[in-house]
Amino acid sequence: MKKIACIVTISILLLACNSRAKEAAAEKEIYLKATETLLEKEKKNPLAFLKASSHDKHNLLGQTVIKGTVRNTAKICAYKDVLLELSFFSKTGTLLEKNNETIYDNIEPGKFMEFKTKYFAPKGTDSVGIKILGAKIKQ
Repeated sequence: MKKIACIVTISILLLACNSRAKEAAAEKEIYLKATETLLEKEKKNPLAFLKASSHDKHNLLGQTVIKGTVRNTAKICAYKDVLLELSFFSKTGTLLEKNNETIYDNIEPGKFMEFKTKYFAPKGTDSVGIKILGAKIKQ
């Protein structure tokens, strides 16, 4: 009788362990699919995961010095060669000029990159706006 009870107990334990292993494998597969989906989403739309901020001042040479930060809020994907659009505005908010600037650097997920550029801005420039136009995926 004891032998039968031991065999039944061992069988139950083996079945429970096997079931647990299957659950773990299924959870891992679900996680991998979710990660792949997130990676695809981050690759397709870099603009949704890159945020830019900046401030500007004038130096003694009359140049507008623009210092800024580009932040990568993606969880998996790294980006590089970020294309920025700089818009120069008058005091009344009139657009005076637009220029494109590429920042040749890598931005890893969750990190940020600082940049600095100088322009001889159009006469009457009061402020500078910044917008991200695109970025490449780091391979």
